[in-house]
Amino acid sequence: MTRQLFGWAHFILVFFPLIFMLFWVNSTFAIERDPYPFTSVADAKRFESLTKEIRCVVCQNQNIADSNAPLANDLRLKVYQLVKNNKSDEEIKAYLVKRYGEFILLRPRFNLLTAILWLFPLFGIITGFYFLRRIVKLK
Repeated sequence: MTRQLFGWAHFILVFFPLIFMLFWVNSTFAIERDPYPFTSVADAKRFESLTKEIRCVVCQNQNIADSNAPLANDLRLKVYQLVKNNKSDEEIKAYLVKRYGEFILLRPRFNLLTAILWLFPLFGIITGFYFLRRIVKLK
Protein backbone atom coordinates (compact mmCIF):
# COMPACT_ATOMS: atom_id res chain seq x y z
CA MET A 1 0.00 0.00 0.00
CA THR A 2 2.78 2.44 0.85
CA ARG A 3 4.56 1.60 -2.37
CA GLN A 4 1.37 2.31 -4.34
CA LEU A 5 0.87 5.57 -2.43
CA PHE A 6 4.48 6.53 -3.10
CA GLY A 7 3.91 5.85 -6.83
CA TRP A 8 1.00 8.33 -6.93
CA ALA A 9 2.86 10.90 -4.88
CA HIS A 10 5.87 10.58 -7.16
CA PHE A 11 3.61 10.86 -10.20
CA ILE A 12 1.94 14.02 -8.82
CA LEU A 13 5.23 15.58 -7.72
CA VAL A 14 6.87 15.02 -11.11
CA PHE A 15 4.04 15.09 -13.64
CA PHE A 16 2.07 18.17 -12.52
CA PRO A 17 5.07 20.54 -12.29
CA LEU A 18 6.11 19.43 -15.78
CA ILE A 19 2.63 20.10 -17.16
CA PHE A 20 2.52 23.46 -15.36
CA MET A 21 5.90 24.48 -16.77
CA LEU A 22 4.86 23.38 -20.26
CA PHE A 23 1.73 25.57 -20.19
CA TRP A 24 3.53 28.47 -18.53
CA VAL A 25 6.31 28.51 -21.15
CA ASN A 26 3.79 28.32 -24.01
CA SER A 27 1.70 31.13 -22.56
CA THR A 28 4.70 33.47 -22.38
CA PHE A 29 5.24 33.05 -26.11
CA ALA A 30 1.54 33.64 -26.79
CA ILE A 31 1.67 37.24 -25.56
CA GLU A 32 1.01 39.44 -28.56
CA ARG A 33 3.50 42.23 -29.01
CA ASP A 34 2.58 45.38 -30.86
CA PRO A 35 4.45 45.32 -34.19
CA TYR A 36 4.20 49.12 -34.44
CA PRO A 37 5.11 50.62 -31.05
CA PHE A 38 4.42 54.34 -30.64
CA THR A 39 5.53 56.66 -27.88
CA SER A 40 2.30 58.66 -27.97
CA VAL A 41 -1.32 57.60 -28.15
CA ALA A 42 -2.06 60.34 -30.70
CA ASP A 43 0.46 58.86 -33.16
CA ALA A 44 -0.99 55.39 -32.66
CA LYS A 45 -4.50 56.69 -33.40
CA ARG A 46 -3.22 58.55 -36.48
CA PHE A 47 -1.56 55.37 -37.71
CA GLU A 48 -4.74 53.37 -37.15
CA SER A 49 -6.84 55.98 -38.93
CA LEU A 50 -4.48 56.22 -41.89
CA THR A 51 -4.24 52.47 -42.37
CA LYS A 52 -8.03 52.30 -42.52
CA GLU A 53 -8.13 55.00 -45.22
CA ILE A 54 -5.48 53.44 -47.48
CA ARG A 55 -6.44 50.72 -49.95
CA CYS A 56 -4.47 47.52 -50.34
CA VAL A 57 -3.61 47.57 -54.04
CA VAL A 58 -3.53 43.77 -54.35
CA CYS A 59 -6.73 43.05 -52.40
CA GLN A 60 -10.25 43.69 -53.55
CA ASN A 61 -11.44 46.90 -51.89
CA GLN A 62 -9.79 46.18 -48.53
CA ASN A 63 -7.79 48.60 -46.42
CA ILE A 64 -4.23 47.86 -45.36
CA ALA A 65 -5.25 47.61 -41.71
CA ASP A 66 -7.32 44.50 -42.42
CA SER A 67 -5.19 42.95 -45.15
CA ASN A 68 -2.61 40.21 -44.67
CA ALA A 69 -1.03 40.64 -48.10
CA PRO A 70 2.76 41.17 -48.13
CA LEU A 71 2.34 44.50 -49.93
CA ALA A 72 -0.10 45.64 -47.23
CA ASN A 73 2.53 44.78 -44.60
CA ASP A 74 5.07 46.88 -46.52
CA LEU A 75 2.61 49.79 -46.81
CA ARG A 76 1.80 49.61 -43.09
CA LEU A 77 5.52 49.71 -42.32
CA LYS A 78 6.00 52.73 -44.61
CA VAL A 79 3.05 54.55 -43.01
CA TYR A 80 4.49 53.69 -39.58
CA GLN A 81 7.86 55.15 -40.55
CA LEU A 82 6.27 58.31 -41.95
CA VAL A 83 4.16 58.80 -38.81
CA LYS A 84 7.27 58.27 -36.66
CA ASN A 85 9.04 60.94 -38.79
CA ASN A 86 6.28 63.42 -37.83
CA LYS A 87 4.83 63.70 -41.35
CA SER A 88 1.30 65.05 -41.49
CA ASP A 89 -1.62 62.96 -42.72
CA GLU A 90 -1.75 64.98 -45.94
CA GLU A 91 1.98 64.50 -46.54
CA ILE A 92 1.64 60.75 -46.05
CA LYS A 93 -1.36 60.56 -48.40
CA ALA A 94 0.43 62.74 -50.97
CA TYR A 95 3.46 60.43 -50.83
CA LEU A 96 1.30 57.34 -51.39
CA VAL A 97 -0.76 58.99 -54.15
CA LYS A 98 2.43 60.07 -55.91
CA ARG A 99 3.73 56.52 -55.77
CA TYR A 100 0.51 54.51 -56.41
CA GLY A 101 -2.03 57.00 -57.79
CA GLU A 102 -5.43 58.07 -56.46
CA PHE A 103 -6.52 54.42 -56.36
CA ILE A 104 -4.55 53.96 -53.13
CA LEU A 105 -7.07 56.10 -51.21
CA LEU A 106 -10.33 54.42 -50.27
CA ARG A 107 -12.01 57.82 -50.53
CA PRO A 108 -10.35 59.57 -53.50
CA ARG A 109 -10.06 63.33 -53.32
CA PHE A 110 -12.22 65.47 -55.58
CA ASN A 111 -10.10 66.87 -58.41
CA LEU A 112 -10.24 67.06 -62.20
CA LEU A 113 -9.17 63.42 -62.60
CA THR A 114 -11.76 62.06 -60.17
CA ALA A 115 -14.60 64.43 -61.15
CA ILE A 116 -16.17 61.81 -63.40
CA LEU A 117 -16.04 59.27 -60.59
CA TRP A 118 -17.78 61.62 -58.17
CA LEU A 119 -20.24 63.20 -60.61
CA PHE A 120 -21.31 60.09 -62.55
CA PRO A 121 -23.92 58.96 -59.98
CA LEU A 122 -25.48 62.43 -60.01
CA PHE A 123 -25.44 62.45 -63.82
CA GLY A 124 -27.08 58.99 -63.85
CA ILE A 125 -29.88 60.10 -61.53
CA ILE A 126 -30.57 63.25 -63.57
CA THR A 127 -30.59 61.24 -66.81
CA GLY A 128 -32.91 58.65 -65.27
CA PHE A 129 -35.38 61.35 -64.15
CA TYR A 130 -35.22 62.96 -67.60
CA PHE A 131 -36.13 59.71 -69.37
CA LEU A 132 -38.76 58.84 -66.75
CA ARG A 133 -40.38 62.26 -67.21
CA ARG A 134 -40.29 61.84 -70.98
CA ILE A 135 -41.93 58.39 -70.79
CA VAL A 136 -44.67 59.67 -68.46
CA LYS A 137 -45.25 62.67 -70.74
CA LEU A 138 -45.69 60.42 -73.80
CA LYS A 139 -48.39 58.38 -72.09
